[in-house]
Amino acid sequence: MNKISLATLFFILSIGYCLAQQPDLITVNESFLDKQQKSMIVLGSWALGNVVLGSIYTSGSTGSQRYFHQMNMGWNAVNLGIAAFGYYQAFRTDPGSWELAESIRQNYSLEKILLLNSGLDLAYMASGVWMMEKAKNTSKNPERWKGFGQSLILQGAFLLVFDLATFAIHSADNHNLDNLIGQLHFSGSALQLSLKF
Repeated sequence: MNKISLATLFFILSIGYCLAQQPDLITVNESFLDKQQKSMIVLGSWALGNVVLGSIYTSGSTGSQRYFHQMNMGWNAVNLGIAAFGYYQAFRTDPGSWELAESIRQNYSLEKILLLNSGLDLAYMASGVWMMEKAKNTSKNPERWKGFGQSLILQGAFLLVFDLATFAIHSADNHNLDNLIGQLHFSGSALQLSLKF
């Protein structure tokens, strides 16, 4: 094998190695969508479990426990719908259909939603505490206030952990988008993609 053939082979292998080290956009998008599907499975499993247990225990319980299970069932019927829709959207999205700008927009949008939801989760929990306090000071159906309040605290706590964990899992891959963005250079008249070896 002569020196030119050896140098050409080395160059080709070096390019392949460097490209393998940097995730491409489709790989980044696949990872994003896979994480979305898995997070919707977690949310859907929690919701389904609450709907099933809520329907079982509502008929067999009384007082605040009955209202607790009713609220869990109703709250999670909505969560189940959200999880099913979110899973379907992530499943049907082609990871090759997003350009870099759309990938950034999707990631940024999801992170904003998760942080906003985390604030709402705290509000749900605070509302639950308020409802439980109201149950102590009212003669008009205190069991309902207490049961609904307990449910809001539980559901808000789960959603807070879920939203923050999902945020952390998604934001852990932000460096992959940063690497892709870092390969772009604008000279004023042309956009260039540079690969580092």
